[in-house]
This record gives sequence, structure tokens and C-alpha cells, in this order.
Amino acid sequence: MTFVSAVDSLNTWIGKAFSWLIVGLTLAICYEVVARYAFSAPTNWAYDVSYMLYGTLFMMAGAYTLARNGHVRGDFLYRNWTPRSQAWSDLVLYVVFYFPGIIALVYAGWSFAHMAWLFNERSSFSPDGPIIWPFKFVIPIVGVMMTLQGVAELLRCVECIKTGEWPQRLHDVEELEKVILQQAAQDQQREGPR
Repeated sequence: MTFVSAVDSLNTWIGKAFSWLIVGLTLAICYEVVARYAFSAPTNWAYDVSYMLYGTLFMMAGAYTLARNGHVRGDFLYRNWTPRSQAWSDLVLYVVFYFPGIIALVYAGWSFAHMAWLFNERSSFSPDGPIIWPFKFVIPIVGVMMTLQGVAELLRCVECIKTGEWPQRLHDVEELEKVILQQAAQDQQREGPR
């Protein structure tokens, strides 16, 4: 599972590094709001900066979220299945839906970004028209990172099918729902059967 740990660590580092874009996004929006409403001097750049920063943040967090098993799923059914059943379900869904979609993302994203670079595409949303092809190159990069994380997830599924237990993940945050369920199980265990 060294490959899985390496991919998880890489995507964790990338996700945490790009999470700092939220600071830049917040500053840009606050500056725009103050300039617009306090000084009646809206900027030409804040809208472009905000959608580029948010888009980059959102996309670069995808592989990190997958590494943390944080994407949305129908947990109300899934959580009642055995780990082997969960792993088989995930394995099939990764092969049938995930990888074809991600491969399409890389292929189309590369074409999209390459054309933007060739034409030196600029934003049409502001008079300054900043270049946006660097932003568009994030799409195929994210596709590659999601592909790597998908392979790691497939290996997790295979390991779970073999052993009947999910391999450990790196932990830095937990969903509130999971924390509440764990606390309820601990409380119930302390109280004993009723």
C-alpha cells in the first residue's frame, strides 16, 4: 500500500497548499465590496480573480476530498453493507463511471486548455481582459491527480475485498455526521443494552 500512501500524501499536500487560495479570494472580494460601496470605485479585476481563484480551489480540492473519502454518496444504504460489499460496489462504480469520466475530463480539458493557449484567450467579463489560459490548464492537471487518486481507491477496494476491512486512511478532519455517530455508539456502549 506504499503507492496508496504516496498518492494520498501528495494529494493531501496539494489540497492543503491550494486551500490558501481562500485567503486571496476573501481579500479580493472584501476589497471589491469596500471599493464599490464605500468609495463608488468598483474594480475591473475582482470578478475575474474571484472566479479563477474559486475555480482553482474547487478543482484542486477534488483529489484531496477523494483521498479523505469525503465525496457525497448514498450513505443511508451504503453504511449498512459489509466492507466487502462496499468495496465491490465502489470497484464497479469506479471502473464503469469514474474512470471514463475522468479520462474524458483529461482529454477534453487538455484540448480546451491548449486551444486557449494557442489563441492567448482572455476573459470577456472585464475591460482589462486578463489571460485565462493558465487557469484552463488546471483542468487536465486536476484530471491527472484524480486519476492517480482513483487508482489508489481501486487498490483500497481490492485490499478490502481480500481482507474484509478497509485500509486505514490519512486523517486530518472528520465529517460531523461521523463524529456524532461515533459518539452515539460510544454512549450506547457505556449505557449497555436496554
